[in-house]
Amino acid sequence: MGLFDSFSISASGMSAERLRLDIISNNLANIHTAGRPGDPNLAPYRRQVPVFAEQLKKAVNGGNKPKYNGAGVKVAAIIEDPSLPRMVYDPTHPYANEEGYVAYPNINVLNEMIDMITATRAYEANVTAFNAAKAMALKALEIGRG
Repeated sequence: MGLFDSFSISASGMSAERLRLDIISNNLANIHTAGRPGDPNLAPYRRQVPVFAEQLKKAVNGGNKPKYNGAGVKVAAIIEDPSLPRMVYDPTHPYANEEGYVAYPNINVLNEMIDMITATRAYEANVTAFNAAKAMALKALEIGRG
């Protein structure tokens, strides 16, 4: 693995975690977006979750089997949480159904905050790895100055 590969791996991790933080903030912003139960036109917002996958690049080798090297992380998909919406009894709400229930998103603030802390720590770890690789590259350049 070359020096610039480590920069690209750390950068891909930072980009993925930034997208994860954007999705978390979008989930929190839509926590009170109501919908009408059973009406597909007025369905409530659904919590979104990113799915990460390893990004591989094919390395050239002399054997018959191709060899793959890690090249970072990528967002494979953004999926919607399949759990049911939270039902709240509020017969005065305009989206209330016949029984008086309103559908709200299946978002738990506590889980979103835990995901946010995890994404922030992962982003910080990628920044640390990037800075360590940069410091090693600068030290290697100083060797020639001698």
